[in-house]
Amino acid sequence: QKVKDSMRVLLPVLLNKSHDSYDKIRAILLYIFSTNGTTQENLDKLIQNVQIESDSDMIKNWKYLDVPVISSFVAQQHKYARRDRSQEETFQLSRWTPVIKDVMEDAIENKLDSKDWPYCSRCPPTWNGSGAV
Repeated sequence: QKVKDSMRVLLPVLLNKSHDSYDKIRAILLYIFSTNGTTQENLDKLIQNVQIESDSDMIKNWKYLDVPVISSFVAQQHKYARRDRSQEETFQLSRWTPVIKDVMEDAIENKLDSKDWPYCSRCPPTWNGSGAV
């Protein structure tokens, strides 16, 4: 079952005095991984409330492994609208279809949103739809 409010679940664990500081750091990292990053303000509050200022580098250094620890646009992120591929024939070992397949199909069909894809040019009006330009 998906956790709806992870901060509500996380805070009792972090405020529990019986937990080791390394366990609290692991819990904060799990929160960051599950939310795909957090704001600097939120991270600073977590570190101060849990009182792990001396070990905060263990969290912040994950950025060197390309983990989005600090993300200023966490709430503004949106997913690309996926196509329904439930009726499509797939290979026996394939489990999922990458997003790039949907993006490329939309580019071929000239359906990409110009806000999200400003550098993709529109097809000329004389284009007959027979293939990608």
